[in-house]
Amino acid sequence: MMPDISVVVPVCNEAENVGPLAREIAAALAGSAFEILFVDDGSTDGTAAAVQAARAGGIPEIRLLRHSFRSGQSAAVSTGVRAARAVWIGTLDGDGQNDPKDLPRLLAARDAPDNAAVRLFAGHRTTRRDTGFRRLQSRIANGIRSRLLGDGTPDTGCGIKLMHRETYLNLPQFDHMHRFLPALYQRAGAAVVSVPVRHRPRSRGVSKYGMLDRLWVGIADLLGVMWLKRRHKAGLAVREE
Repeated sequence: MMPDISVVVPVCNEAENVGPLAREIAAALAGSAFEILFVDDGSTDGTAAAVQAARAGGIPEIRLLRHSFRSGQSAAVSTGVRAARAVWIGTLDGDGQNDPKDLPRLLAARDAPDNAAVRLFAGHRTTRRDTGFRRLQSRIANGIRSRLLGDGTPDTGCGIKLMHRETYLNLPQFDHMHRFLPALYQRAGAAVVSVPVRHRPRSRGVSKYGMLDRLWVGIADLLGVMWLKRRHKAGLAVREE
């Protein structure tokens, strides 16, 4: 059966998190047709073995894709989307801070009559469970990005999203693109809606991203996305006669 949703989870050295997260996803989507694609982005711990154990432990919907070396979160998401079978793709961070119980909320938003033209449902963490410094970083970054790109999205960095697979595959692909999906979907002429979601503190493992990595890479990518928007001519229609 074609799944109604393919859930893509990029992971790197998250051996402690993948088993509990897989069980939460399966419980949240019980009664639905789904698949869970864990994309192991060059882990050096027991992440892959933990994913395989979760599949053998009663979640046959799990698929494991492994990168031969670490390529980054955007590359991992792209790998999962390309391998997915569903029309709609759910994404979650592998650290357990996104709550899988919000996946049905995103699916309900997709099925609302007013959202028939929407192709990206972006999670909005209304209450952040991070340190005060991390919250400040995010608030500054979101404010700058929103002002320069005009994407109207309060929390583009939230890992939980529901997106239309075909539209995603037609987007320009580049490293760190996952941070700019609302603007890229809008560039493609697709409507985007933000949906309030929960956020949880990290209970296992450590963050793989540092402040300087986010800052300097984010500035370069922001300038690149601004260039992509300026160079795009929207609304082109083609007919064959």
